[in-house]
Amino acid sequence: MIWVAITGLGLLFLGVPVAFAIGLAGLVGVWVADIPLAIVATRLFTGVDSFVFLAVPFYILAAEIMSQGGITTRLITIAQRAFLWLPGGTAFANIGASVLFAGISGSAVADAAALGRVFVTEMPKEGYSKPYSAAVTVASSIIGPIIPPSGLAILLAAVSGLSVVDLFLAGVIPGLLLGGACAVVVAIDAMRGKLPRPTPAPSGDSVRRMVIEGVAVATLPVIIVGGMVAGAYTATEGGGIAVAYAIFLSVFVFRGIDLAGLWRAFMKAARVSATIYLLVAAATILSYALNLLGIASGISAAADMFGGQPVLFLLAIALLMLVLGTFLDIGAAILIFVPLLLPPVRELGIDPLQASMVVMITLAIGLVTPPVGVVLFVVMRVGKIGMLPLMRALTPFLVAELAAVVLLCLVPQLSTWLPVLLNP
Repeated sequence: MIWVAITGLGLLFLGVPVAFAIGLAGLVGVWVADIPLAIVATRLFTGVDSFVFLAVPFYILAAEIMSQGGITTRLITIAQRAFLWLPGGTAFANIGASVLFAGISGSAVADAAALGRVFVTEMPKEGYSKPYSAAVTVASSIIGPIIPPSGLAILLAAVSGLSVVDLFLAGVIPGLLLGGACAVVVAIDAMRGKLPRPTPAPSGDSVRRMVIEGVAVATLPVIIVGGMVAGAYTATEGGGIAVAYAIFLSVFVFRGIDLAGLWRAFMKAARVSATIYLLVAAATILSYALNLLGIASGISAAADMFGGQPVLFLLAIALLMLVLGTFLDIGAAILIFVPLLLPPVRELGIDPLQASMVVMITLAIGLVTPPVGVVLFVVMRVGKIGMLPLMRALTPFLVAELAAVVLLCLVPQLSTWLPVLLNP
């Protein structure tokens, strides 16, 4: 097993793309296990041969269409109008825009890239420091993969056997909890007088327009999750409906996209989807190799050390995912490690939905921490800011988000209440 780890980590640090690095590491594992290498071709195919995975391109395409159609700009405007009357209002608007954008993009990187271009540029003009502006953007961006519709939830459902609907519902409260954690930090800074003064509230006309546009955009996740909860359609069919609704809003309501824009959205969604499928196939090989080499029994033996202490096991999982998230792609980590962790999770009486939320959030936090925090580098590039000042400003937000993770470990109802209530 040591050769698999050396191969995978070595290739990652050499800059080899993640899918190829973990695929080659899996190939080494199959070879070490003395299994015919021909099995690799079969495993590559079976890894993506899942009906649930058909949903992924639809949600990616819906997000791309709404982004090309100017929906992102409207979400930012809505958030700014809603919060600008508060001290530190633009910082709150940044967090609110991330919550709204999460219901469309489902991606931390997309959130950071789209919102960073606006907030990291505009907030310093109002008196915020550039590191603080970037820190709020980075910290709130990880809400994107948690609040439904979430591409990570679909990947997790495919490898765990859990319901996509349950995972979507389970992500609502934890996602809002992350937003609340960031808002608490901003509120404390505002009360200490460190943030700019409030600006006048918007006029009646702008409020009416804000409400209309907000309802139109917010209807998308409601349609997706609501229809799935009602049993009207599956996650994959819901993705198709999301695409149709995104085209309707972007073309006929907001009139922000033309045929050329639609073509660009389709092409970008196709490239992103192909990348994800390649990653899924490669992760399947590595997971298969690790199982051949006995990692599952090792994890079960480690879990026995936590017998009768499920909270400690959850905290241990959170710590492991935090470390993995700093250098491993979040999708790959889910595909490789979730199938290995779920059996001991069930043996210890932990609700799989609670464990899933802990895994997703801690891996997402890894996206904003060095040495390989993808979101961190996106915002550094957008804002033209160094890592050290950004990390100083980001630290209070990370502490608040880690406190939210601990709360999720201690209170399972935060993850399970909505699924039990709406999809019993």
